[in-house]
Amino acid sequence: MGYTKEQLLACLQELQIDFAQYEHPVVLTVEAQAKYVGHMKGALSKNLFLKDKKHRFYIVSALADTKVDLKVLSQRLGLGKGGLRMAPEEALGEILQVPPGCVTPFALVNDSAWHVCLLLDQRFKSQECCFFHPFSNDASVAINSHDLDKFLNSIGKNPAYIDLEANPPVGKDLPPDLAGLIPSDAVVLPDPPEKRASSQGPNENLISVSNKPTATVDSKS
Repeated sequence: MGYTKEQLLACLQELQIDFAQYEHPVVLTVEAQAKYVGHMKGALSKNLFLKDKKHRFYIVSALADTKVDLKVLSQRLGLGKGGLRMAPEEALGEILQVPPGCVTPFALVNDSAWHVCLLLDQRFKSQECCFFHPFSNDASVAINSHDLDKFLNSIGKNPAYIDLEANPPVGKDLPPDLAGLIPSDAVVLPDPPEKRASSQGPNENLISVSNKPTATVDSKS
């Protein structure tokens, strides 16, 4: 079983990380999240969960307005133009252990997500703080890049900040600039229950701890 929101916030508290938590109605998109926290101090983020043809998984975490071209990113990783695609929904639960709409860098704290490669937008470093979901999309956590790094380092991850809008040439004498970030492990997901059943046949058997209090917000704020 993966971390809960409460366990994550307790972990941030234990690490003495400065953050603020804001509760709001469930949101499924960045646009919906903006209605509740867009007016507050902090930049919105978008988080993509991707996989390649060799069953290696990636989280791309970027500012909401950063343009992420998956074909270009795939080439920069040395995977060819079509090497990256959105990960299947079942991978959210099996690997990140979060429901749809809740992809977050914090998910790497789960043992099942140890092999996932995290690519962070270098523009995060120029922001006072950024919003990420804490395993559920009925809340947002504001945290700066320094403290995000502190969290990632605490779980044995070295943060990789890259220019996600760059499009450097790749060729025979120009190797992919991000190839060194590819995870070494591949994951084969188990078949979903309905597929297993059909193959068997019918007869087979941290709370906000800074001086920024937790807040509940609504669209009228």
